[in-house]
Amino acid sequence: MELADNARRRIQLTGRQFPRPVSPRVLTVANQKGGVGKTTTTVNVAAALAQAGLKVLVIDLDPQGNASTALGIDHHAEVPSIYDVLVDGTPMLDVVQPCTTVENLHCAPATIDLAGAEIELVSLVARESRLQKAIAAAAEAGHEFDYILIDCPPSLGLLTVNAMVAASEVFIPIQCEYYALEGLSQLLKNIDLIKRHLNPTLHVSTILLTMYDGRTRLSAQVADEVREHFPKEVLRTTVPRSVRVSEAPSFGETVMTYDPASSGALAYLEAAGEIADRGAAGNT
Repeated sequence: MELADNARRRIQLTGRQFPRPVSPRVLTVANQKGGVGKTTTTVNVAAALAQAGLKVLVIDLDPQGNASTALGIDHHAEVPSIYDVLVDGTPMLDVVQPCTTVENLHCAPATIDLAGAEIELVSLVARESRLQKAIAAAAEAGHEFDYILIDCPPSLGLLTVNAMVAASEVFIPIQCEYYALEGLSQLLKNIDLIKRHLNPTLHVSTILLTMYDGRTRLSAQVADEVREHFPKEVLRTTVPRSVRVSEAPSFGETVMTYDPASSGALAYLEAAGEIADRGAAGNT
């Protein structure tokens, strides 16, 4: 039954070109709770958008560099990275690398140097807006990205603040498990603080339910609760628990190329389609 359903969905989605947004969209993918599928969501939505004809940049702002790993991007200590952009003022486009497995997809990688960036940023001028200035300079230099997705660390330090000042939209993955909404109120308070003091355009535009298990009542209850609180922001698509999604990064790939026929890949493709449709309609 699931195989037939996946085949039907694949036929509907394969080859579809997603519409370009009204203007380039910058989304910060944030949730200070770890293990919610934040990096997984960032790289797979980015890959799905790119496969459907859009130009996409992933900015890896997490010192662990998991997004860089999943995209097959070299990010050892000597590689020019987002650290150089934030701390030394290196132009963003100088550190961007193309993803070899997905056309139109690029990444500004994170290296271990980023672990010390929180401390180094403290003494710098306009420390909260350094990423925003770097993205603005890249736009002036003529970058052609339709989407910029920023993968944040699971904390609310200066790196995450930089991401939220640089973006106009916050994209929150929420896992369909107990404690799913725990910490979300604190995240929303922080978004509101940044909106009031640093970035008046910031808002939560997108929420994606991840790790959905249709066999359990708990997943359905959590999904219903989140949809009740955020009826406009939550995407219709839910991402199921998937072994293939978990395996893909160990091969330096997203699930979109590792197993494009899997239920996880199809879910991320559907979610990316919803995001693109909202962007084209200006409903962000």
